[in-house]
Amino acid sequence: MPVTPPSERPEPVMDNVLSYARRPANPAVAANRDLETPLTVEQRSAMIDAVAVKMTEVLDILRIDHREDPNTRDTPRRVAKMYVEELLAGRFSAPPKITEFATTQNFDELIVTGPIEVRTTCAHHLMPIYGTAIVGIMPSADGRLIGLSKYDRVVQHFARRFQVQEELVNQIGEYLVDVTKPRGLAVRIKAVHMCKTHRGVNATHASQMVSSAYFGELKTNDRLKSEFLQECLGLERSGQP
Repeated sequence: MPVTPPSERPEPVMDNVLSYARRPANPAVAANRDLETPLTVEQRSAMIDAVAVKMTEVLDILRIDHREDPNTRDTPRRVAKMYVEELLAGRFSAPPKITEFATTQNFDELIVTGPIEVRTTCAHHLMPIYGTAIVGIMPSADGRLIGLSKYDRVVQHFARRFQVQEELVNQIGEYLVDVTKPRGLAVRIKAVHMCKTHRGVNATHASQMVSSAYFGELKTNDRLKSEFLQECLGLERSGQP
């Protein structure tokens, strides 16, 4: 199939869509970093339009029919919406709000929660990474805690972008330490990288990567670190089908 000349390609929905990425108000940011300001609904819509135009060009270059083939007719826009509203949504949104609450007994022992589903995208090849995260927390001195679901939301927020696993564990941990001020914290992720299983060496899905980040007392206290790792093993075993 010949490449469609630019003059024959469909015009974008918005007049300014082709220059969207070049606007001074929209500077590029490192792949796994948040934008300085979350995008508005209108800005997301403009971004989807711009990405859809470029995806149309990609399919043209690859000689894939997206006009007559019913399987790919709407693929450029579907892919654009997937990137903006799902795979990269964390970059374009504010971090989840964290609500703390006090315990009546000032609980100050290790808490471990997980497995938390991790679904992110490799920054090197734009292939999926999937697995689980486990978070360990030594509460602050006053025993204040946050709801367990907030840990899932924080993991999801930092996973929804192009990522590198060893940076992902640090981003999750640094954010939680900053907003909750615990005495100690640990994050462990175990994941399959499809850039390894579906290309290159074509490894099996049993091939996984484990990375961890430790902060405060969980970094300096070997007993606490050992307890956290033992709890991780137990949670991973219990989560197996």
